[in-house]
Amino acid sequence: MKRFPDHPGSPADVSAGIAAERSFGTWSSECPASMVWLPLGLSVTPVAYAASTGRATHFPAGPGLQLGAHTPCAEHVEVEMDHANTHINWSWNKADPFTTRGSWTTKVHGEWGLRFWVCLALDAPDGTSWHWDDRVAAAIVQVGHRWAVVVPDRAPLMVTGHDDLAGLENELESRGYFFLESRTDQAPLLALRFNLEEAPAASFGFAVGDDLDETLDRARQQACFDVPDTSSDEIDDTSPLSAVRDVMAWNTIFDPVNHRPYTALSRNWTTAKFGGFGVWLNDVLFNAMLGSTVSADLGRDNLLAVLAGATPQGNLPCLLTGNDAWIDRSQPPIAGFILAQHVLRWPDSGLVTRALPALLRNWDWWWRTRDPENTGLVRYGTSPLGHGLYRGTKLGAKDESAMDNSPVHDQATLDAKTGLLDSYDVGLNALLALEGEMLADLLMQQGRKNEAEAMHHRTNALKDAIRTRLWDPARQVFANRLLDGRFVDSLAPTSFYPMIAGIPTPAQMEGLMAQLADPMGFGGAYRLPSVRRDDPTFNDGIYWRGRVWPPMNWYTWAGLRRMGQTDAATALATESHKIFCGPWQDARHAAENFSPDTGAATDQPDTDTFYAWSALMPAMAVSEISDVTPWEGFSLTNDADVSIGPLATPLGLCTVNVSGGVLRLIRAGSTVFETNIMGRFTQVSLSADRFRLTLPEEACGGHIYISTTASTKDVFHAVQGDATIDAAWTDDVLTLGIQAVTSEKSRRIDVIRR
Repeated sequence: MKRFPDHPGSPADVSAGIAAERSFGTWSSECPASMVWLPLGLSVTPVAYAASTGRATHFPAGPGLQLGAHTPCAEHVEVEMDHANTHINWSWNKADPFTTRGSWTTKVHGEWGLRFWVCLALDAPDGTSWHWDDRVAAAIVQVGHRWAVVVPDRAPLMVTGHDDLAGLENELESRGYFFLESRTDQAPLLALRFNLEEAPAASFGFAVGDDLDETLDRARQQACFDVPDTSSDEIDDTSPLSAVRDVMAWNTIFDPVNHRPYTALSRNWTTAKFGGFGVWLNDVLFNAMLGSTVSADLGRDNLLAVLAGATPQGNLPCLLTGNDAWIDRSQPPIAGFILAQHVLRWPDSGLVTRALPALLRNWDWWWRTRDPENTGLVRYGTSPLGHGLYRGTKLGAKDESAMDNSPVHDQATLDAKTGLLDSYDVGLNALLALEGEMLADLLMQQGRKNEAEAMHHRTNALKDAIRTRLWDPARQVFANRLLDGRFVDSLAPTSFYPMIAGIPTPAQMEGLMAQLADPMGFGGAYRLPSVRRDDPTFNDGIYWRGRVWPPMNWYTWAGLRRMGQTDAATALATESHKIFCGPWQDARHAAENFSPDTGAATDQPDTDTFYAWSALMPAMAVSEISDVTPWEGFSLTNDADVSIGPLATPLGLCTVNVSGGVLRLIRAGSTVFETNIMGRFTQVSLSADRFRLTLPEEACGGHIYISTTASTKDVFHAVQGDATIDAAWTDDVLTLGIQAVTSEKSRRIDVIRR
């Protein structure tokens, strides 16, 4: 096994740009429970040995771990580890950016504790060794001008030295725990050994600093803390935001090949399947969107990981791994949409300036390579470029859809001359239309008016083509269409994707809503099946032939939101969160997909159990409470009692609290917005001099309270629609008297300091 991190040169060079708050983290893809100090390439990894089986483990990603709570910057991390029927709860608790505490508590003994050993494996970068100092009862290493120390709360029973983790594990398995010849006080990998008879619960401090004595003091303070009970029954499995946070944080790792942080599709795939790193285009873009709800860094890191793969031809590749590069194909274009959502939460004009050239080239690439005959609609395909697996095959073209074996592709054939399927895909074209909208808006924000108008014109033409050419009047639904004019028989939730681009007419919406509710179609207890329930392929139950997929639910939900189908959107969000919670609460499984009959995750072998985009399911529930989108702006919902946060908003990280019919938006411990008006508020905007929002359609009047920095001499002018309303303030709170909504215009509130 290679030590972490696997890279040449100085670790400090590799992690340049990592904020101090993120330096400590679970960065190793191979060892999820390991804590890594990224700038120096130092790590502490738990290794266990069970005499009952004669096996050792460093607890790699997989079934031996139950991943618990994990904050974005590793302030608190919990994981339950199982080895030979011994269950240990492990936790990391960061005191400050340079100091963390590790601890373990034995929950179940699978054998006599004397024969079950826990080792703290201390790893250092090449050419550096840890040293155990009996005088201070600490392990110490110096890298450059910095010191790192590990101080346990009790002396280890043995300290042994090894070349790497594999060496430690091999010795345990071949020699057992009585072997003494590896005892030493210095080695590249130093193992502090304990057993569960002497230390069924223990803690230790891990600190980094520039002064050895001061660093030792900080580590000792952490080692002396009481060990907390980190039992999994204390994890709040029902909070949708906590689920999003935990899934994103656990899958965020350091890519030692490209020297960058990013959020992997699944920790389970990174090493064995992908050869060290894996950027599957849409997956990592979803991770950018999901990560940005709790951290600007998570959103930015994933966007940059995608943009780094842009080809000279303009493609954003479908897949880049340590083993292969699918540069001949892409995946549905959503990077501009993800970027637009990110900067609504975390304004970053520099990121937009950096990303736009690649995104505009990608827009042109779609039209140039996927509509070479200028038909006005694009098709999936595979270009004669690179040597990626499946290049030039129908499977390669289907891979571009991110729905590899979907029955909507069954009737299509690959045109060997163009490398394109002979089918216009409604989902692809709808997402390309959405991408055009977002790119036009981003161009306008940068003052590039002429380019923005040209983009809008091309996008509107695409929308018209979808609205007219991909609408099947017989079935009253959008559908894929073959070049010979026939509509494809099978329907997928991609038929609903035109909603997210605002395409359907009112009459078309009626047809779509009927399809959505049809119990023989996309209705039923567990939605949305990836093909209609009455389709002959539904019973295949293999991957995209019937399973419930989080991206399909999310796109459909977002489209319903955009088209004003509030009740249907809320119902789908609620059902999606409920499906997710089944395996999540049972086993902390974040399922890649789900059964459309039972909601189960592991009823067939093709479902990964900790897949990042699973977090799209609880993310919908979060967005029903508070969201930031291009069409609703910043939204807040006053409905059932709930408290979620910290959540990224245009006002910064906030907590949304609803209790007893009162909604409060809390930032840094202070309420900045409060109201007793029920319903969903949209376009919420609050600055020092202006406050604006759109009231819920059903608003019956009430009060809004705004925290301001106004002085006693400031006067506010408040308008609801065209009518002036009362605006009085006491201390730092401005109180608005809101009248009942009687028209669309009366929903708009505008308050200006004058």
